[in-house]
Amino acid sequence: MDAAAYDKHIAILQEELVCALGCTEPIAVAYASALARAVLGDVPEHVNVACSGNIIKNVKSVTVPNSGGMRGIEAAALLGVVGGEETRALEVLEAVTEADRIRTKALLEEDICSVSLVEDVPNLYVRTVAIANGHTAVACIEERHTNVTELTLDGKPVSLGDVYQPASYHAEVTDDPRATISLASIWEFARTVKLEDVDELITGQIETNKAISDEGLRNRWGANIGSTLLRTRSNDITCKARASAAAGSDARMSGCAMPVVICCGSGNQGITCSMPVLEYAHELWASHEDLVRAVVLSDLTAVHVKYYVGELSAFCGAVSASCGAGAGICMLRGGTFEQYEATVVNTLVNVGGIVCDGAKPSCAAKISAAVDAAILGCDQALTGESFKPGDGLVGDTPEESIRAMGYVGRVGMHPTDVEILNIMIGKTDV
Repeated sequence: MDAAAYDKHIAILQEELVCALGCTEPIAVAYASALARAVLGDVPEHVNVACSGNIIKNVKSVTVPNSGGMRGIEAAALLGVVGGEETRALEVLEAVTEADRIRTKALLEEDICSVSLVEDVPNLYVRTVAIANGHTAVACIEERHTNVTELTLDGKPVSLGDVYQPASYHAEVTDDPRATISLASIWEFARTVKLEDVDELITGQIETNKAISDEGLRNRWGANIGSTLLRTRSNDITCKARASAAAGSDARMSGCAMPVVICCGSGNQGITCSMPVLEYAHELWASHEDLVRAVVLSDLTAVHVKYYVGELSAFCGAVSASCGAGAGICMLRGGTFEQYEATVVNTLVNVGGIVCDGAKPSCAAKISAAVDAAILGCDQALTGESFKPGDGLVGDTPEESIRAMGYVGRVGMHPTDVEILNIMIGKTDV
């Protein structure tokens, strides 16, 4: 692999694998609101949060971290206004205090925050307008959870450290390094990358995500999918792999104030990419280096699959992440490149139809199902029983299959996404 391609894969990992506290959609709302408050310089008299449908869908039912159990966009926005630290980005609510929670509840009762749905914007879109003393501050985030595309005071652009960057979501697809990687380049990179170039990053992901996974298994969170799985099948490696990922989601979706290293913009996906691979590494007595390389393969495979779907959609992100987990497990089990490709395709055509109906406790169950499909996909690949071209959306090449499923998720499932949102906000009777 040439130096430019090598550096591209490193850069993707560095951009993807960052710490976040809680579900990234309410955190994006809190982040935009904290930015607006910082620009305004005072607690606003009124806050309006304009969001895309996918943001509304993913914030509606999930507990805002460090909120004391509060849910919803208004709670996320006002907690960001009151106690958010805008310099901490996706860990914006890390330092929230009990006094901040009390103040937030009071502001919720005063009804100073309004929420509106905006259409014809990117699927990930949050625009907070904060007003006080005759001044108006605006902070807008688009496409990615920390991509600040507007930061103004009374209509004039404001510089806030190195937070604000010019709008980049209009860039051509080819400008995104994710557009030019492939299963072949990911496989080569994972097998040849210098350990010192990724060790700290990947080890941090594993350790951080294992901590919240352990918390999800140790205590009662959400629907307790992880601990339920282990209750009767604790010695089954496939069950342990599913449970370790599900347990992290159990805790995270229910407001656990522990950080997660995300991937593809999602903590659930960052957990799914790493925890099942860790369980198999333990089972197979793999070396630390083999574990790191397998998680690198997992992360980048998930990024590659998710790229064609888009940031937020009706296509459950656990599917993309489970493709990564299956890939990492395949590598640990001695799979070849062709078997790695087959694992990804087998997983996609099995569970590619799981819909996303927002962030909430049942995400853990979907993660469990998707990881189970990935392990089956790996078993198929290793025994030569994979799905063949022409089986549904299976293309002539693995890359064709990935693009086809991405198109279904991005375009074909868009009407589904609209109807899911309409049901959730009460616009459609069922």
